[in-house]
Amino acid sequence: MGIEAYQQQSAISDDPYVLILKLYEGLLKYLSFVRSAMENEDIEQKFTYINKSIAIFDELRNVLDFDGGDVAYYLDGLYLYQIETLFSAGIDDNVNSVNQVMKVTQGLIDAWKDETGL
Repeated sequence: MGIEAYQQQSAISDDPYVLILKLYEGLLKYLSFVRSAMENEDIEQKFTYINKSIAIFDELRNVLDFDGGDVAYYLDGLYLYQIETLFSAGIDDNVNSVNQVMKVTQGLIDAWKDETGL
């Protein structure tokens, strides 16, 4: 119980830039679980991790600052497209689509690190 409380407190007190990076990294982790579930034909796990991945994209959309400029609108559209791609990938068991979302996510991680200096 103490470790969970520490981890929650750590997440709350972290720099917001680090939190975004953690969301992206968590997204990559869950997407790898989606891919593994597809390869193992585990339908329940596949949709569990697709739903977790979509929840992260939704959270990333929720923190966008649309008053800050065009980047927020671009990212919102990009996140929505990734959500649609994941949804379709789950229905069609399309590992290539999951790989594409992973590639986009890695690109977001790289760009975020470059922009924030993390």
